[in-house]
Amino acid sequence: MGWVSVKSAALAGLFLASAGLPGLNADVPRETMIRVLAVTELKSGSNGHYFVKARINGNPIDVVVDTGATSVALSYEDAERAGLKPRNLEFNIPIQTANGVAKAARINLRRVEIDGVRVDDVDGIVLQPGTLNGTLLGMSFLSKLRGFSVENGVLTLKN
Repeated sequence: MGWVSVKSAALAGLFLASAGLPGLNADVPRETMIRVLAVTELKSGSNGHYFVKARINGNPIDVVVDTGATSVALSYEDAERAGLKPRNLEFNIPIQTANGVAKAARINLRRVEIDGVRVDDVDGIVLQPGTLNGTLLGMSFLSKLRGFSVENGVLTLKN
C-alpha cells in the first residue's frame, strides 16, 4: 500500500468516525449525529405572510411565521392540538394585542419543527379562548435558529 493510499484510508476513517457510525459514538444519540444543517425556504402568500404547517411537540399546527412577534403565541385551540392542556394553565400575563389587552399563560414547547428545521426548548405563550385566531411563530423560535433571511418574498430558515 502506497503513502497516498494510507493517507486516504486514514482520512476516510476520520470522516467515518466523525459521521457518527453506530457503535463509534455510543453515548451520543443517533438523531444528534446525523443532523448537520437543515434549511427550508418558505414562499410568502399573496398578502406577504408566511403560512406553513409546523410540528409543535410533534403535532401538526398551521402557523404564521412572524418576525414582528416577540414570541411563539398559540391560540387556545392550537395549544389543545399541541397537547399543552391549556385548561390547566394560569392566564396571568397581560399582553397588548390589536384588539386591546388580553391575558396569556407562559409555556415551554419541547420542539418546534418546520420541514426538518427543528428547535428544542422554545418559550411561548397561550392566549385565552377567542383571543387569537391561529398561531404565530415569533422571535422566541426564530432567534434560536442558526439564521434566517428574507429575499424576494422567500423566508429562509437555517438550523
